[in-house]
Amino acid sequence: MTQNLISLELTEDLPQLDAALDTIERVLDAFVSLDAEQMRRLSKIGDKTESFCRQSAAILDQNRQALPPGFDLDELRRDFAAFDALRPRLNRLEALAAKCADTRVALGSDIQTACYDGYDLLKRSEEHTSELQSRL
Repeated sequence: MTQNLISLELTEDLPQLDAALDTIERVLDAFVSLDAEQMRRLSKIGDKTESFCRQSAAILDQNRQALPPGFDLDELRRDFAAFDALRPRLNRLEALAAKCADTRVALGSDIQTACYDGYDLLKRSEEHTSELQSRL
């Protein structure tokens, strides 16, 4: 083989990986799934809007007396806490997912390269065998 980007045998690690994924799925069961239309309609927080929202939340907290009874500032604070707690975990999950995707691409490339190399070797061997047979 002319290429071997990765040599990986997952047999022993798969049960642990599956158990970890089961745990992650169980923990994330309370999380929301949005369809494409819902995602399109929602406003999305970015760096600038996050800064605005944090400043606004601080000002709202300082002026609770001016808020109507229906405005749930405590829920806003819980949302911020969950938002902040989720960020580093999402970063880790995204990095792991990217690593899995890269590994799959590397394995696929190794497979394809080996198959092409093997095919070429067989083709040359067949040509060589035919050439030898014609000389005899």
